[in-house]
Amino acid sequence: QVQLVESGGGLVQAGRSLKLSCTASGRTLSGYNVGWFRQAPGKEREFVGSIMWYTTTYYADSVKGRFTISRDNAKNTVYLQMNSLKPEDTAVYYCNYPISGRSSPGPYWGQGTQVTVSS
Repeated sequence: QVQLVESGGGLVQAGRSLKLSCTASGRTLSGYNVGWFRQAPGKEREFVGSIMWYTTTYYADSVKGRFTISRDNAKNTVYLQMNSLKPEDTAVYYCNYPISGRSSPGPYWGQGTQVTVSS
């Protein structure tokens, strides 16, 4: 049974940074594409970015240049570094795997971590 656990969310002022982690248990993330998604209140869940098993990354236009995804296979963890945060980044952030293509989610989701950006 695969379990994904996100951590690192919180309340931060606009312009500051946060780093989210997604750690897997029950199966290795190595060799799989992993993605980050977010869902703001009253909105549908949307793609944020993904990292391929060979470390190429893809990002939504709304976060490109501000967010960076990385992975540490030894720790079975994928990270989402978020810089220059904006109030519109406020959402629950989820990791997902295995990603198909660049952004199609797979069956495994974490429980989510809340990110709140104040103006």
